[in-house]
Amino acid sequence: MLSGLRLDQLLGEVQERLGEIRLARDRVQGLLDAVLAVASGLELETTLERIVQAAVDLVDARFGGLGVLAPDGSLDRFIDVGLDPHARAGLLGHPPEGKGLIGQLIVAPQPLRLADLESHPSSAGMPPGHPRMHSFLGVPVRVRDAVYGNLYLTEKRGGGEFTADDEVMLAALAAAAGIAVQNADLFEQTRLRQHWLEALGEIRSAVLADADEPDVLALVALRSQELTRSVAAVVALPGEDGGFTVAARSGDPTGTELDEALLLEVAESRNPVLAEGPTVAVPLRAAERVMGVLVGFRRPGDAAFRPDEIPLLDSFAQQAALALELGERNRAQRRLDVLSDRDRIARDLHDHVIQRLFATGLRLQSTLKLDARAEVRARIEQAVADLDRTVRDIRTSIFDLHTAGGDGVRRTLLDAVTEAGEGVRTSVRTAGPVDTMVPPELAAHVAAVAREGVTNAVRHGRAAAVTVTLDVGPAELLLEVVDDGRGITEGVARSGLRNLAARARELGGSLDVRPLRDGGTRLSWRVPV
Repeated sequence: MLSGLRLDQLLGEVQERLGEIRLARDRVQGLLDAVLAVASGLELETTLERIVQAAVDLVDARFGGLGVLAPDGSLDRFIDVGLDPHARAGLLGHPPEGKGLIGQLIVAPQPLRLADLESHPSSAGMPPGHPRMHSFLGVPVRVRDAVYGNLYLTEKRGGGEFTADDEVMLAALAAAAGIAVQNADLFEQTRLRQHWLEALGEIRSAVLADADEPDVLALVALRSQELTRSVAAVVALPGEDGGFTVAARSGDPTGTELDEALLLEVAESRNPVLAEGPTVAVPLRAAERVMGVLVGFRRPGDAAFRPDEIPLLDSFAQQAALALELGERNRAQRRLDVLSDRDRIARDLHDHVIQRLFATGLRLQSTLKLDARAEVRARIEQAVADLDRTVRDIRTSIFDLHTAGGDGVRRTLLDAVTEAGEGVRTSVRTAGPVDTMVPPELAAHVAAVAREGVTNAVRHGRAAAVTVTLDVGPAELLLEVVDDGRGITEGVARSGLRNLAARARELGGSLDVRPLRDGGTRLSWRVPV
């Protein structure tokens, strides 16, 4: 009979061991399932949520949370599982701040298991509306030997305490979670870097397509705002007065006033600056100069810019500045190519065309001695006069090639005549040191007189061709407007001519308007230089 009792006892122990083995197997399987669940994705936010859910399921807790640490050691964000929507809504104004037991694990990142969390010296109690909690288990989550955050589990289901096995299992899950977070973080950084590179490629394409600088800067501001998750982004460029002006803006302009001191600090230090606001400012740095400052704004209360966000933004700003500088150089090179081509054309006109016309004119003049007939002589003299006018017209064209895009007296006169003589043939001839002898205040009068003279010839004289001649001598400036119209008709208001005469008298000169013998009018405006 004793042997039978002994056998029953042994069988009971075997069954108990088998139950423990099954329980251990189930717990290990649960751990493996939790690790697989945590590592099943690469999205950082969803990975963090899966970590908390897997931890709650693994140790059979009612509530769980993951506190992610900021670079300064404070609590950056908190992901929770188990709170009903009503309780979570009531706690919106009281998010965890890294105090109490949550702060205890931040200060001392070691596993902490308690039967009653309110009995711990660091316990700070619960905010209003928070569900009551007793049992507690917390472990740190490490990424690359640094504490990334802490897992917090409370309220073991069934009302018991968390066991040593729970602590071991949760620590193992935290180790796997650290690897999953590291992979997700690397994936996030890679994807974000890819987005920055795509934005930079878009800017380079715009620059190479010869887009206007304001459009390129607007694209820089837009992509910066999107990729930094800012409420607004501004590109500020140095002004002539030593301050800064807004060259491009993207997003909500509310609360995006520029701080001149911040901009100057960034421009002078050539380094990014994190400011209150939250605000970040990085220099648009190309080679040895700062082209401007790129500023990102977030709303007060939003997450501040983290230091690890700055290198990508700074690199983007630097590459964008290089692209803008490349665009400037390309435009400058194209302008030089155009000017070089104009110089070549002007040189060929002067060295070849004008010289041949001069030679032709000399040969025609020499033939006057060979033929005494008046009709032949008149035709030759007319041909020589036509060649002289052609040479003067070519010289005007040569000057126009040299001064295209400039702002000298000749250029101003050409623009005024072209504008006023739209629809008719106009010709501008200049002689003497026009750009050096005529002061700016007199140049304004010259342009006004030429504009008025050509306008009168077109509107009132019905001219088909108008020739404007500006001759600057050592002591006098003569501006003549000659047209082939019907002359000055009676009954036409002469207020414009009176204004021209008043201008001449004001400068100590005179105005003379006379009809031509063969039709048309000659307007002569003389003033001392």
